[in-house]
Amino acid sequence: MIIEQIYTGCLAQGAYYIESYGEAAIVDPLREVQPYIDRAECNSATIKYVLETHFHADFVSGHLDLAKKTGAAIVYGPTAQPSFEFYAAKDGEELKLGKLTIKVLHTPGHTMESTCYLLKDESGKDKALFSGDTLFIGDVGRPDLAQKVKAELTQDKLAAHLYDSLRNKIMPLADDIIVYPAHGAGSACGKNMSRETTDTLGHQKQTNYALRPGLTKEQFIKEVTTGLTAPPAYFPLNVLMNIQGYDSIDEVLQRGLHALSPDAFEAAANETGALMLDVRAPQVFAKAFIPNSINIGLEGSFAPWVGAMITDIKQEILLIAEPGTEEEVITRLSRVGYDHVIGYLRGGFESWAKAGKEIDSITSISAGALATLKQQNNNLPILDVRKESEYNSEHIIGAENLPLDYINNNMGRVDKNKTYYVHCGSGYRSMIFASVLRARGFENLVDVNGGFNAIKDSSKFSLSAYVCPSTML
Repeated sequence: MIIEQIYTGCLAQGAYYIESYGEAAIVDPLREVQPYIDRAECNSATIKYVLETHFHADFVSGHLDLAKKTGAAIVYGPTAQPSFEFYAAKDGEELKLGKLTIKVLHTPGHTMESTCYLLKDESGKDKALFSGDTLFIGDVGRPDLAQKVKAELTQDKLAAHLYDSLRNKIMPLADDIIVYPAHGAGSACGKNMSRETTDTLGHQKQTNYALRPGLTKEQFIKEVTTGLTAPPAYFPLNVLMNIQGYDSIDEVLQRGLHALSPDAFEAAANETGALMLDVRAPQVFAKAFIPNSINIGLEGSFAPWVGAMITDIKQEILLIAEPGTEEEVITRLSRVGYDHVIGYLRGGFESWAKAGKEIDSITSISAGALATLKQQNNNLPILDVRKESEYNSEHIIGAENLPLDYINNNMGRVDKNKTYYVHCGSGYRSMIFASVLRARGFENLVDVNGGFNAIKDSSKFSLSAYVCPSTML
């Protein structure tokens, strides 16, 4: 028996490879499927099943391409109704994989079709639970996403289903079972996931707030729905792609890997509605970039921030990337449904500069320089673009919180004629913020290199934390 977790940090997503006696199953595969095919071929195994735990919202699954290329059956649990050929497994049904058995556990709550897969060894002993978004390490799946597709599925109704699924299907299982969830810390599919990506079910029963003994359904509904922030706008669009189908990753790459000279790139930018996306490192971008391009660095949480910043997944994109990384960028964009890259700048930004084309820049200063300015002017306009929870935990006294997640809502609070100093946690999000506003005519934003991490290390700032009014004396 082979079980391998294939974890993708950018999406905080776990796919799984299971193999027994020449037969393999893939659980929740990513869009690019060749690595799974290569893994099976390495062991002379045949991929028999593509097991989908639910219709994913945060990424486009590779189920269609994988089934087409291998002949594997796409398996969903009860109530799933996709627009393509699949196998609808019944609750409690057992699927054979080599000498292993995979038991289907329908666990509605995160979504109505959500299903876990319980793996039994050759002797029939329960060994592992592939829990999808039903059960995470330290958390459970948020119950408010399905209502973005079907309005009648309120979060309270889904939370009630999730409570029953956890109590009746998951908690009765043996404590020594290993839980393999679909996501870890950093995913927007839950509120407070652990950085650990596996655990025993017994330990989760002891430590996961949603599994504690004596928790009533009413208490569970309140706790699991409290503190939910709005999901990224691309989530329901990815759900529809996973239900209805999508272009092959091969077609997406062929369409996007179209090298453009600086002149051709400029013409495409002027003649189409394409967005210019620069994926270089934030501080590299700040020094020189193509006017009106926006920066979302490839080395950060790239795909989720693309989804948050670019609201239309059908938006045409022109790419500026470090030479040699273009295929990786297009692949990572396709993971979250952005399939419409129409070309990239051949030779990267350097070729644009060598051609004598117009360039722009964003001023970036150190945390120490910001401290000096703050000492000179205690009312210095500082924008903290971290999440509200991060800001409430600790922030510069006098800084205004304008979370990047809600940039379109917050833009009206920024005065184009005023100079602001912008920081996030490390400098990644602040450059996204500054570049987006720069492209919309805001020319007086100064980035703080290193963000709040550098600010704390400088020890030159007066910091404050938010105190809930109910706890104030």
